[in-house]
Amino acid sequence: MAKMGFRTDVGRCRANNEDALLVLPAYSVYMVADGVGGHNSGEIASRKAISGVEEFLAKNPVWAAHGAERPASALMDYFLRCFREINAKIRALSYAEPANRGMATTAVLAHILGGRLFVVNVGDSRAYIVREDGISRITDDHSVVNEMVARGELTEEEARVHPRKNEITRALGAEADVAPDFFMANLLSKDRIVLCTDGLCGELSDDDIRRIVSSGKNLNDTCRMLVDGANANGGSDNVTVVCVEI
Repeated sequence: MAKMGFRTDVGRCRANNEDALLVLPAYSVYMVADGVGGHNSGEIASRKAISGVEEFLAKNPVWAAHGAERPASALMDYFLRCFREINAKIRALSYAEPANRGMATTAVLAHILGGRLFVVNVGDSRAYIVREDGISRITDDHSVVNEMVARGELTEEEARVHPRKNEITRALGAEADVAPDFFMANLLSKDRIVLCTDGLCGELSDDDIRRIVSSGKNLNDTCRMLVDGANANGGSDNVTVVCVEI
């Protein structure tokens, strides 16, 4: 059984917390979501994404059997169907209430199965693997500045302080269809998986995250230290993190 810790915090500059998280060890499913939208709409969108995953797993228990061997392509199809259902539900809520129009949410979901990590991502929340020899960023940000970095117009450091750093290019609920990225990685004993919203990785560098996660603390203390570090560096956004140790 994997060890885990998690924490969410409003940060230093926001009035409410529009992040959400999901920890389902019985299914080996973990997720963070970062809502966007006016008023409380972002909070509604992120929580709808979380509840949507729970509902989907409950309706499709054959796929949630812990330890069952499934082809990677079948798991990708399964989670694509899950994210499409959630996308449709968020859009329906958005159009049902004018105050919620345009709401959406990022989502990064991790599923551990048979010594492998499967990650599904939409938006700029991230997944990392931290092990003895360093940190690996698993996901690619769906953001304006990440596209600029890919084109060679910005460095990673310039992207961290760019005025458009919070503009995302994909999100659940933003479009009629959703195109998540899928990633797979082999896991080793003692690997620590980190899922976080951009309130964390926007304030802490990858090396900062590696240093804290590798400090030897238990995972709840690790999550507290990560959140405290993000807040100490400005806390400009809500901060949410889930850590899982293999």
